[in-house]
Amino acid sequence: MSFTRTRWLGFLSLFLLAIGADARTAAAQTYPERTVQIVVSYPAGSPPDIIARILSAAMQDSFKQSVVVENRSGGGGNIGAAAVAKAAPDGHTLLASANGPVAINKALYETMPYDSERDLAPISLLVSAPLILVVDPNLPIKSLDEFIAFARQNPNKFSYATTGTGSAVHLTMELLRTREKIDVVHIPYRGSADAINDITTGRIQGMFAIASGVVSQIKAGRLRAIAVTSKTRLPVLPDVPSTHELGRPELESAAWIGLLAPANTPGAAIERVQAEAAKALKEPQAVAKLEQQGYEIVVNTPAEFKTFIRQETDKWTAVIKQVGAKLQ
Repeated sequence: MSFTRTRWLGFLSLFLLAIGADARTAAAQTYPERTVQIVVSYPAGSPPDIIARILSAAMQDSFKQSVVVENRSGGGGNIGAAAVAKAAPDGHTLLASANGPVAINKALYETMPYDSERDLAPISLLVSAPLILVVDPNLPIKSLDEFIAFARQNPNKFSYATTGTGSAVHLTMELLRTREKIDVVHIPYRGSADAINDITTGRIQGMFAIASGVVSQIKAGRLRAIAVTSKTRLPVLPDVPSTHELGRPELESAAWIGLLAPANTPGAAIERVQAEAAKALKEPQAVAKLEQQGYEIVVNTPAEFKTFIRQETDKWTAVIKQVGAKLQ
């Protein structure tokens, strides 16, 4: 009797698993049912926007539904992220975001309109790129030591741009400022394009910039690259030393872009989006374009991305406490 009951329960478990698998398959096949919106929490032309538009074009072909990109910048990326966090969890609203709204802002801002860990579901880390310290080539700065010496000799005369308070590019400079005891002036921008333009025209003096946004300007001589915040040099800029080889491993930093959805989005939708993102970023044309700009294509699983976000949150929370950064 006991054996019969055990066997029956085993059959029932297998049956229920089969039903669940069939339901997930059916859900995956019917998703999406209408237009999919990818919200970018930064301006048009920013790195997350570029990645989102690569994905939207590929997904639209695969989904046979419209996939549109909407830029909702502001608030250090919080505005766009909050909109997705509060959207219906049905897979039709996605978030393409950099570090800030997902792993940094929770520790930086006194109040937040959402909880990134509770309200957003990781789908995949997409790409990652180190930062490059760039300066106006008209300045007498050709190395990291010369940059530090210049800042010390000219307190509050070196203004640096960021893509927003609390971004990786901001906190990396703040870490350097704190460690080296230099006085530099922070000028936040809503996106990288205007910031880089103001350096090339001499309005401000430099910044830690995402590699993808400045490689072409460096090669054209409109910006001077001082150091790259990674363990090794970038293949696209082999003459630029890494912060590790310069004896400052604590400056290792990367700007990354990931894809997320509202919490409680069905697993089938998340799996489908992750698979399509992986497929899109493995296309030879996309690979060549992104690697030429200094990006490493990652594309991992939702579980791996969740672990990565936790590690990044812990890292930047410690930096924020160290430099004393806080925003209302």
